[in-house]
Amino acid sequence: MPNLRLLFISFFLLFFWVHSQEDTPIARFRRYLQFNTAHPNPNYADPVSFLLSQANAIGLKSRTLEFVPSKPLLLLTWPGSDPSLPSLLFNSHLDSVPAEPSKWIHPPFSATLTPDGKIYARGAQDDKCIAMQYLEAIRNLKAKGFTPLRTVHISYVPDEEIGGVDGSEKFVQSKEFEDLNVGFVLDEGQASTGDEFRVFYADRSPWGLIIKASGAPGHGSRMYDNGAMENLMKSVEVITKFRESQFDVVKSGEAMNAEVISVNPVYLKAGTPSPTGFVMNMQPSEAEAGFDLRLPPTADPDLIKKRIAQEWAPATRNMTYKLIQKGPIRDYQGRPLMTLTNESNPWWPVFKQAIEAAGGKLSRPEILASTTDTRFMRQRGIPALGFSPMTNTPILLHDHNEFLKDTVYLRGIEVYESVISSLSSFKGESN
Repeated sequence: MPNLRLLFISFFLLFFWVHSQEDTPIARFRRYLQFNTAHPNPNYADPVSFLLSQANAIGLKSRTLEFVPSKPLLLLTWPGSDPSLPSLLFNSHLDSVPAEPSKWIHPPFSATLTPDGKIYARGAQDDKCIAMQYLEAIRNLKAKGFTPLRTVHISYVPDEEIGGVDGSEKFVQSKEFEDLNVGFVLDEGQASTGDEFRVFYADRSPWGLIIKASGAPGHGSRMYDNGAMENLMKSVEVITKFRESQFDVVKSGEAMNAEVISVNPVYLKAGTPSPTGFVMNMQPSEAEAGFDLRLPPTADPDLIKKRIAQEWAPATRNMTYKLIQKGPIRDYQGRPLMTLTNESNPWWPVFKQAIEAAGGKLSRPEILASTTDTRFMRQRGIPALGFSPMTNTPILLHDHNEFLKDTVYLRGIEVYESVISSLSSFKGESN
């Protein structure tokens, strides 16, 4: 009997130890990372169920919205003591970009934790870290007895990585969003390789440009004007010169990469196919190229459209083009999509002081080189910042072997505790 009692106690202690190891901030983060939410077939149902279980465990209200079937948007709410004040919204996206397992040292959805504290997973930086840090920070604040003055919302949205058309764009246009009375938004940022946190006050707007050239087909030996390939190559030359002029400004140190217009070729489609490749003695009658453009909010979109029509794809060279604007470039009052980072924005000093109270320091506010869901919030005139609390971390979003160190992740939770408590206690901005 004594041996059985000892065995039972040992089993209980082992069970308790194993359970406690599985119910830590790092363990919960790794569990969330293990859901394969990569396009083209992201698993949304399982991570939403997991997030709901976490929200229920800490007493948050929840709603699941579907503006498009099978694309859930999870909205969590921590009610404030004064619901008349504009609320706060902390946003992150459920989806992630694809990963090539053969190029990774650990499977991209295994969330492998290495002895040196690196957690390898697709989405570790972009942006499943902040998704869980929001919850962990609220968990800790609740445990300390903190009650927010303003209501705090957390949104988990689908399809950000493919433009957000069926996610944030529809959400921000909805009555459900209108009823939230959002006064300020925090969304994803990027890692910092140094000691200072990066913060982003604007995104670049993405445009897709497809240029098509046409001309009479001809023998490969002939030289004549206005062939399809010749015309397309002339356009590529002009676009390349423009790209170089923008890049020269960056290389000279006059502007950061995100402050200029970038244009990069992404595909080329031309030639007459043959069973072994392409017909080499025949000039094609059509040629096409695609370009990715990114416009900072300081750029004049009308001037770029004029340049495309007159220089890059002029009709006089038998050229046509299609411009795909992916989201807004001006807000509802026609202003650039930017959030002020000075005293004229009452939220800015509160946010900055919260970072400093957590022992951090912000680097000079930046324009994000890529694009996030904040553009939809800024379109409505809502101040929104991009911020992910990662310092001394290589920037690995969309890269192979994406990882985040456990210590960086845990420090981020502390930062969000300060940010959430400070912003939700702010009394100065009201309707």
